[in-house]
Amino acid sequence: MAEVFKKNMMKEYEMTDLGTMRYFLGIRVQQSDEGIFISQEKYAENLLKKFNMLKSKPMDTPMAINFKLTSNDGAPKFDACIYRSVVGSLIYLTNTRPDIVHAVSVVSRFMSDPSNHHFAAVKRILIYIQETKGYGIRYTQEKEAQLVGYTDSD
Repeated sequence: MAEVFKKNMMKEYEMTDLGTMRYFLGIRVQQSDEGIFISQEKYAENLLKKFNMLKSKPMDTPMAINFKLTSNDGAPKFDACIYRSVVGSLIYLTNTRPDIVHAVSVVSRFMSDPSNHHFAAVKRILIYIQETKGYGIRYTQEKEAQLVGYTDSD
């Protein structure tokens, strides 16, 4: 069925078959019979190189528990251009890393006026990424799909 569709498309439009997708916009795509795994390991590695974070001590979490950041924390200001560059790169990395979404969303609130405390939180995310570069999202094919929901009245 897919081959017939592909041949019909090639007749109608000028196109080339490049085979199975491996990379798309910096996202590695691994396809197998079990499913599809997407990750940005190479992008994460380049990000860590760019900001000299390759030789950091490991961290188990991207953000400390009960850690609060505030706008006017009294700490010296950090270079906003560098801060925005790092946080923007982290935002792109969240495409395949749902484990860092919350931490990145917290630090992205301070892009207009970052302090050294805010950058320390960003560095912790980078250190966490150093230990978890190979993480990604796996999509598996289920024979019988079952919708399950949960709600918390609080």
